[in-house]
Amino acid sequence: MPFSLVAAVAWVGVQLLRPVPSMTLTASVTTVRALPGVAPRPDWPGRAEAAIGLPVTGLPGAHGGSRPVPIASLAKIMTGYAVLRDRPLPAAGPGPVITVAAADAAAYARDQRQGQSVVRVAAGEKLTGCQALEAMLIPSGNNVASLLARWDAGSEAAFAARMNARARQLGLGGTRYADGSGADPATVSTASDQFRLTVAALQIPAFRQIVAMPQVRLPVAGLAYNVNAGLGHDGITGVKTGSSSQAGGCLAFAAIRTVAGSPVTIVDVVLGVPATAAQPSELGGVISAAENLLGSVGGDLEYARVVRPGASWGACPARGVPGPPRSRPPGSA
Repeated sequence: MPFSLVAAVAWVGVQLLRPVPSMTLTASVTTVRALPGVAPRPDWPGRAEAAIGLPVTGLPGAHGGSRPVPIASLAKIMTGYAVLRDRPLPAAGPGPVITVAAADAAAYARDQRQGQSVVRVAAGEKLTGCQALEAMLIPSGNNVASLLARWDAGSEAAFAARMNARARQLGLGGTRYADGSGADPATVSTASDQFRLTVAALQIPAFRQIVAMPQVRLPVAGLAYNVNAGLGHDGITGVKTGSSSQAGGCLAFAAIRTVAGSPVTIVDVVLGVPATAAQPSELGGVISAAENLLGSVGGDLEYARVVRPGASWGACPARGVPGPPRSRPPGSA
């Protein structure tokens, strides 16, 4: 082996094993100016909890404290998120086939008698994974949330444990799931937690596409409509409604605004809007409150360049790093 090659190999070995040299950070930018624009003044929904922000910048605004409260069918956001993380749908095609069991048909009949939000199913019916998610997220079938839970984890209890594990992974400290549908009032969360979950769920293309659908046709139930009456208005593209006597009206939604020629997504969550004499429907009340909140901040978005392309923010030179050995002429010792 030539001497120069031996020396180079030896140098590489020494550099891999030597301690990391000390480094000194030198800042190149020392002046920070305030960004232009006017701070938004959100139209917060009274005593209800609310949170609003942008997926790219996080949560700049929250209201009503951070006490965990029942969230009704907003639980289905986590159910959809957990199922799609466990069993991702293919980029092309409807996904695996789920056969509706007799127990699933019995659960539909039981939930219907209890006045829950249900989607009709029949024993032996074939639903694709995509159709089951559509039946849960669009007409908000509690029974289909239970069906998906059993299909994904073997039992509803095991699936609730998976939901809580996902919540911990996402840092949702004020969230606890007792079931996949939210019918159990022990399923609780905060507006800030649901904001973070909604942002995470919208990163999944299948979830984002389903919650934006105004209607869906299912094998047995037929044509089913999205219960989110705000969908399609004022740029709203989803996400999920919920309501019950314990939870009041709940809504997580996304809306698109155009800023400097580019689309920007706003995510808004409102929890616990009660029925009133003026608005006897909790669901109608929360949709109205969320649209008011969106309208109060949606026009305040501005584009500001924080740093010019190619600008240097600092340098971090390493000290005492020797260069590679210089090769010797052929024949030298």
